Amino acid sequence: MSAEIEIGRSKRARRAYSFDDIALVPARRTRDTRDVRVSWQVDAYHVELPVMAAPMDAVMSPQTAILVGRLGGIGVLDLEGLWTRYEDPTAALEQIRAAPAQEATRVLQEVYAPPVRAELITERLTQIRRAGVVVAGRLSPGSTLRHWRTVVEAGVDLLVIRGSVVSAEHVSGSAEPLNLKRFIYELDVPVVVGGVTTYTAALHLMRTGAAAVLVGQGGGASSSIRQVLGLHVPMATAVSDVAAARRDYLDESGGRYVHVVADGSVGSSGDVVKAIACGADAVMLGAALARAQEAPGGGYYWGPEARHERLPRGYRSVVGTVGSMAEILNGPSDQADGTLNIMGALRRTLATTGYADVKELQRVEVVLAPYARTESWPPQPLDGGVGAL
Repeated sequence: MSAEIEIGRSKRARRAYSFDDIALVPARRTRDTRDVRVSWQVDAYHVELPVMAAPMDAVMSPQTAILVGRLGGIGVLDLEGLWTRYEDPTAALEQIRAAPAQEATRVLQEVYAPPVRAELITERLTQIRRAGVVVAGRLSPGSTLRHWRTVVEAGVDLLVIRGSVVSAEHVSGSAEPLNLKRFIYELDVPVVVGGVTTYTAALHLMRTGAAAVLVGQGGGASSSIRQVLGLHVPMATAVSDVAAARRDYLDESGGRYVHVVADGSVGSSGDVVKAIACGADAVMLGAALARAQEAPGGGYYWGPEARHERLPRGYRSVVGTVGSMAEILNGPSDQADGTLNIMGALRRTLATTGYADVKELQRVEVVLAPYARTESWPPQPLDGGVGAL
């Protein structure tokens, strides 16, 4: 039973925890790092690393999506981003990077004003497919019905429907909402859907037939959803609650396993480890990969929420550059802050706790051990970002 705290005479609140509030406990057994496995399987696709790269233009271009695929993860391209609005988005990216801090949001709104072009969706996904890696693309819930046929015909392997908050029971009096259950049932392509942060919402999404659910509200280090909308669920609690929904749905469905992907507050290797310990099968990395030398953002970071034409819910923030995409994911590292060799750290944790693979690590003992991050970590946004990973 979760203890509740009285906020006032009419309101009580459940205590929730972030990744900074918890820590893993070493077990009685240790292993050689060469004997542990970090791979996972989503639908028909065996993936060497439990990593999906976030569909943000600061992180993923067709080239970096291919690179992440070749390094062992899954790169997800934003199919409503710059690469499907411009033949060549180089000038648009430079405009975003060069904007003064106080004008960055307005510049984002202007740069993203041109419409998404169906022929560019096809061109970008075809480019990724030709590279021989898993082809994954993201659509927002509001644009899925408009673009899904183009995406499927272009040969996408995984369709990611990602928004700040996604539910299986959207109600609208002005337009026909996306019926996720019917849509997924009639689609031949596996669907990853989110964000979601609660047990009940996750259980309903699992019942739609989704192959995986994303836990979080998007935006990550650039998000201002808590300040603008007042919404926030700390990720350790959110991942654990959704993992409980997966367990119960496994019994309810007679054995259908839905993967849980932590999508938010995963800024370092320690966060990746804690997300898996709370029940995630994989993580979606945004800011962590935006620090790569190859990242289109060039040390800047922003999400789809930051460019909204009427109610922006995010910032363009500075995350800097720490190394290549290969060094961030697979090392080697010359930093002690968890920004490089993320998978090496995960393997080390598996070895230290005695578990053989990522799935087993979900059984690790966890303790409450809150701590304040140092001034040197995380790297702080320099132009108005919130800095919370």
